[in-house]
Amino acid sequence: MPPTIDHSIPDPPLTDLGIQQCAQLRRSLAQRFSSFRGSVAVVASPMLRTLQTASLAADWLVERGVGIEADADWQEISDHPCDTGSPLPRLLLLLKDSQAKNQFPSPALDFSCIHPLWPDKTAASAARSLFGYSRSAVLRRGRRCLEKLSKRPEDLVFVFSHSAFLRTGVTGRYYFNADYRIFTFEEGEPGLKMDESTLEGGMGWSWPKTVELGSEVPDDAEEEAERDGKN
Repeated sequence: MPPTIDHSIPDPPLTDLGIQQCAQLRRSLAQRFSSFRGSVAVVASPMLRTLQTASLAADWLVERGVGIEADADWQEISDHPCDTGSPLPRLLLLLKDSQAKNQFPSPALDFSCIHPLWPDKTAASAARSLFGYSRSAVLRRGRRCLEKLSKRPEDLVFVFSHSAFLRTGVTGRYYFNADYRIFTFEEGEPGLKMDESTLEGGMGWSWPKTVELGSEVPDDAEEEAERDGKN
């Protein structure tokens, strides 16, 4: 039987398998990019598992003085507990505990630009507009992420985010755990061109087929009806 997925675990950490996959991801990224000599940035969702992944897979960049910037726009899309982040004081305690328990590296994490509504997705109307689980909110957030990336001054940006958000809100491509793809910006509007060497992911673990952006996310009326049903 396939493993049971428990959506009720709040902001879960990486599993033992996830930690192993991060080691493989690190080897692949370092092999592909360690000789790159341009300017580099690392951006990550402020959820525990993505910060852990960035800490493990990008430690070779951290050793060069590259910090890890937490950005709430890259968080996962649903409002299940497993896809909702932790308030910053609790998150810092979770990170400290995971570093001690698993001997994770302790990188320079930058939370200075994290949105003040973090980790709310449902309570405040502004949070629902920015981070809510509706088609319009997810697509707006995806466009916002691309616009911010397109304006960054660095030559190369590593983003540690989540499969559902990347698939349905940003790139229209599948990402299995610890896999990655490489994109460059096209001329004009912030559109993306994928490096064909990552058609099945940089690790070769992901499906090559595409998904229409927003197609897997409830429309605004469905999301609102579901939220009303919970109240």
